[in-house]
Amino acid sequence: MARRKRNNNTIGLNSTGQVAPALAEDAHLDISMLETWLWDAACAIRGATDAPKFKDFILPLVFFKRLSDVFEDEFAAHVREYGDEELARTIVEEDLAHSLKTGSTPIIRFYVPGDYNWRAIRNHGADGRLGEFVTESLREVARLNPDLQGVLDIKDYNERQSGQRTLDDDRLGALIEVLSRHRLGLENAEPDILGRAYEYLLRKFAEGQGQSAGEFYTPKEVGDLIAELIDPVPYSTIYDPACGSGGLLIKARLLYERRHPDERSRAPRLWGQELNPVTFAMAKMNMFLHDYTDSSFAIGDTFRKPGFGPEGSLMQFDYVVANPMWNQDNYDDAFYENDSFNRFCSGTPPRSSADWGWVQHMFASLKEGGRTAVVLDTGAVSRGSGSKSSNKEKTIRQAFVEADAIEGVVLLPENLFYNTTAPGIILLLRKGKPEERAGQILLVNASNYFVKEKPKNALTPEGIAAVAEVYQK
Repeated sequence: MARRKRNNNTIGLNSTGQVAPALAEDAHLDISMLETWLWDAACAIRGATDAPKFKDFILPLVFFKRLSDVFEDEFAAHVREYGDEELARTIVEEDLAHSLKTGSTPIIRFYVPGDYNWRAIRNHGADGRLGEFVTESLREVARLNPDLQGVLDIKDYNERQSGQRTLDDDRLGALIEVLSRHRLGLENAEPDILGRAYEYLLRKFAEGQGQSAGEFYTPKEVGDLIAELIDPVPYSTIYDPACGSGGLLIKARLLYERRHPDERSRAPRLWGQELNPVTFAMAKMNMFLHDYTDSSFAIGDTFRKPGFGPEGSLMQFDYVVANPMWNQDNYDDAFYENDSFNRFCSGTPPRSSADWGWVQHMFASLKEGGRTAVVLDTGAVSRGSGSKSSNKEKTIRQAFVEADAIEGVVLLPENLFYNTTAPGIILLLRKGKPEERAGQILLVNASNYFVKEKPKNALTPEGIAAVAEVYQK
């Protein structure tokens, strides 16, 4: 793609070489303002009903707006530090070139050239090329920031279906204009508040997408419960092998930060793997918006190619959490029997359901003393129980019981999840139980702890607290 001609606006400067004025100088944005504003932006395309259909266009632009505004703030700070704009520009550009060459950490987290920043997108003329220019801008910023590759550059804002633009310039321009109402700079929204607003958008999109939403979103209350159950400690590691948009990992770290407000430097590190490229990008954006830049993510099939650890072995973690797709039928006996990571020692799951394949992968990914919380279909703990004939899942369950690896099972209310009305369970495992829990399996019925909401039920705070209290005793 041809590069646009470079001008004096390369790092947020105007044509006179002065730091360009902010789009809108806002007071501090609280969570209510952020949520309302971002949902208004989503609805600017074609109303609330159709907004979820365009989530893959909307979310990268929200993220890019934050990157662009934060870059302005960070560059302005360097101007103040060096006392000269041209000197600051030279230092920042030379540092960028060095970091791209050597892989070192740049002095500015994400570099956004002025030719491709938010202001340039907003001011792009009505020439019929807005979608093309937005795509070009996001891809150029991703090229200059390797951590954003596969995150910011995967959507084509000029894409066509059946010869028609999916999102025409008029609607794209309306979205950009609403997003331009406020700044998302360092002084306008803290990472935790902005992250909460992003999660709110994900939830709104999930509500409108029905069954497909289960691929990227776990209800926040279920995430809250899992965080309470694992209750991570300082310097620990948390892994989600089917991370979706990253919600379970973020909930766990947020709980740690609430309970250890003076120990954020010791916060757990987050690791996740996701198969779907678009959902992977959502997870990475989620982490960056929460300012969890020390997190690590891999893309690909967790079963066939685990993303972490030395070649031929699995990295192990203190906590493993997940809500994998239930009853996957992607894997046969030959796959499990030829696994090079020695994960499926307790038995081969049936072709019809990989649930106990996920459980075994997660257990193999635990350090000694580590704990797992995984959301599964209720059938995962019952299929084959009433039969005297052999059943693969029953055999695996028996092996886990005999190894004293199961700490508990929590029965959840029905109609919580976006891809089913059925209730689920949270299966709790520990690799090496403490003596006081040896030989015990805790069974918790939380099925009545819910309130009816539209379109789904929601687990109540009282239910979360009650289950956590019983488990942590």
